[in-house]
Amino acid sequence: MKVVCDRAALLEAVNLASGVVAARSPKPQLGCVKLSATSADSGGELSLSATDAEVALTLRLGTVDVQAQGQTLVPADKLRQIVSAEDNDPTLTIEGGEEMTHIRGADAHFQLHGFPPAEFPAPPNFQEISTGAKAVFQAPAGSLEALVGRSLFAAARETTRYAINGVLVKREAKKLEVVATDGRRLALCTTNVPGSAAEAPASCIVPSKALGLLLKLIADPDEPVQVAIADTRVVFGFGDDPADLRAVLASSLVEGSFPPYEDVIPKDQDIKATFDRDVLASGVKRAALLTNEESRGVRLAFNGAGKTLELSSRAPEMGEAKVTVELAGYDGSDIEIGFNPQFITDALKVVSDPEISLELKASNKPGLMRSGQDFVYVVMPVNLA
Repeated sequence: MKVVCDRAALLEAVNLASGVVAARSPKPQLGCVKLSATSADSGGELSLSATDAEVALTLRLGTVDVQAQGQTLVPADKLRQIVSAEDNDPTLTIEGGEEMTHIRGADAHFQLHGFPPAEFPAPPNFQEISTGAKAVFQAPAGSLEALVGRSLFAAARETTRYAINGVLVKREAKKLEVVATDGRRLALCTTNVPGSAAEAPASCIVPSKALGLLLKLIADPDEPVQVAIADTRVVFGFGDDPADLRAVLASSLVEGSFPPYEDVIPKDQDIKATFDRDVLASGVKRAALLTNEESRGVRLAFNGAGKTLELSSRAPEMGEAKVTVELAGYDGSDIEIGFNPQFITDALKVVSDPEISLELKASNKPGLMRSGQDFVYVVMPVNLA
C-alpha cells in the first residue's frame, strides 16, 4: 500500500485508535493499528482498525491519495508519536507491506517493523453484528453523548463486582435508559429514541472503556448513530447508512446481572431543597478544601426558615471550614446530613440545567438529586460522627 494523508486528519484518527489498543498483551499484534488503503472512482480511502480483543474500532479517512491499495500492521504507539512529531508537514506518505512500514515527511523517513496484516483480527462489521440482534435502533449522537456523559462518571473503577464496572444500557419501546453505579452512588439518564411498543425490550452492560471511546467519537450532535445490541456484543455505527459508516465501535458485553437499580431510588423523600447549580457547586468546592482522606465528608445543615444551607468540614490538625449559601427553595423540616463532596461535585459537573433539586428523608438515608426530567442521581450519606 501507498497513501498520501492529510497529517492533521490522520493524527486525530490515530489518537482515537490508540485509545483502543491493548496496553499489555501476550499478542503483540493487539498493540498495533491496521491500515487498509482502498481506491475507487469516487476517491481513495484509508481505514484504521484497532482492538484489545474486547473493544474494536474502525475509522475511515477520505482525505487521502491512494497510490497503491493494500494493508499494513504498525505499532500504535510509534505511529502516534511519529505522526504527532511531524507537525511541520501538511501531508505524510505511508508505504507498507507485510512486515515493514515507511512513513515519509518532507525531510524525514521512518521505517517501522510490524507484523503481517493477516494476523490481525477482522474489524467489526455493523451489518453482520446487527443481523439477528436483540435490538437495532438509531439515536442522535447528541442524545447519546448526554446520556453517557451524565452517567459514566458514576461507574465503578475497581471492584470485585464485575457487572458494575460497566454501564447498563436499556431500550424499551421509545425510551432509552443508561444507568451506572459504584455501590455508593447511582446515576440514571433517559431519553426518547425512534421505536414502537411492539419491539421487544433489550438491555446490556457495556464496558466503561467502550463508552468512553464512544464520547470521543462524537463530532456532530446531529449525526445519526446506529446501535445494535446482540447476545454478546454491542456495536455503534456513526452515519446515516449502516452500509457506509465513517466509524464502527464494537464491544463485548460485561457478563453478570446489573443490580436492581429501581429498588435503590428513594420514592418517599419528604424534604426537598432547590439550588442554583453554580451556587451549590461553589459552596461544596470551598467546604471541601479542609477535608482529607480520613475525614472526607462535608456536613450539610439545612435551615428552612432562613432558606440557607451551611456546609461545614473539619479535619484533624488542619482546621475547619464553614460556607453558607442561599437556597432557591425549601420544603420540609430542617435536617443535617453528610456527603462525600466529590460525589456531589461530580454530578454538578455533568448537568446543564441551572437549577437542581436535592430530595432527602433522614440523615442516614440516601439523597436524591434531580436535574430536569431525565437525570436522577442517588448518593449515599457518610457518617460524620
